[in-house]
Amino acid sequence: MRFEKWEALGNAYLLVEQPQAGSLAPERVRLLCDVRAGIGSDGVLEITSRDGTRASVVIWNPDGSTAETSGNGLRIAAAWLARESGSGAVTLESAGRPHPAELVGPGVVEIELGAVAVGAEERVEVDGESLVLTPVSVGNPHAVVRRELLQRDELLRLGPALERHRRFPQRTNVQLVHPSGPHAVDALVWERGAGETTASGSSAVAVAACAVARGWCGSPVTVRLPGGALTVRLAGDLATLVGPVAFVAAGETDL
Repeated sequence: MRFEKWEALGNAYLLVEQPQAGSLAPERVRLLCDVRAGIGSDGVLEITSRDGTRASVVIWNPDGSTAETSGNGLRIAAAWLARESGSGAVTLESAGRPHPAELVGPGVVEIELGAVAVGAEERVEVDGESLVLTPVSVGNPHAVVRRELLQRDELLRLGPALERHRRFPQRTNVQLVHPSGPHAVDALVWERGAGETTASGSSAVAVAACAVARGWCGSPVTVRLPGGALTVRLAGDLATLVGPVAFVAAGETDL
C-alpha cells in the first residue's frame, strides 16, 4: 500500500488512496500509527473515491476508531487533492458533509467546516472537581472548559476523564482554553481517540465558536495551540478554518 505522510502544526496524518478492499481495518490503522512498530501518525486519511476536484475521505483515529471530521486532516487531504488535480479549489466530503477548500498561499489551506452548534454551559463532576463546560458540535463533539491558567498536567488529568465521562456516551474532544485578547484564545487539546495533541482543527473551531458565543472575543479568532496558530472565521454558525499544512514523505508499506 502506498502512503504519504503530511503534517499540520505537528498534527501528522498518513494519507492512502483507494486501498485494496478490506485493507484498512482498526487493527491495521493502529499498527500504521504506532511510532515504534509502524510508521507513526496521529491518524489515517483514507481517500475512498476521487473525481477531478472532488474526493471522499474516511478519517481514522490512531486507536482504530473513525472520526466524523478533522479540520487538520481535511486541510491535508485538500492540499493533496489540489496537487493531484492541478486546481487550487477542491471539495472534500467526510461523513456526508461537503467541505469546499482553497489554497490561499504556499502551504496554506482555507476550508469550510460548516455549521457549528454551541450549547448552554453545563456543570459536571470530573475527578473530584466541579467543572463548568460548554458542549460544542463541529460535526464531532467537543467540551470546552475555560481556565485562568493553562497547565499541561491539568490537561493530562482532565482530558481522559472528560473524554469518557458519562455525559458523552460517544466520547468527546476536550479543550482547556484561556482568552488572551480581543481576537485570540490560547488552548490545550485532548483529542478523542488520540490523546494530547499539538494542534486540532476542529478543536480550534469549537474553541473559537464558544469564545464568540460567550463574548470572550470576536471573529476572526486566532487560536494559539502548542504546535502553532490557526485562524477561524465565523459567519453566523458557519465556520471557516485557515492554517498551514506540509508534505513530509511518501513510501510503500505491507504492514
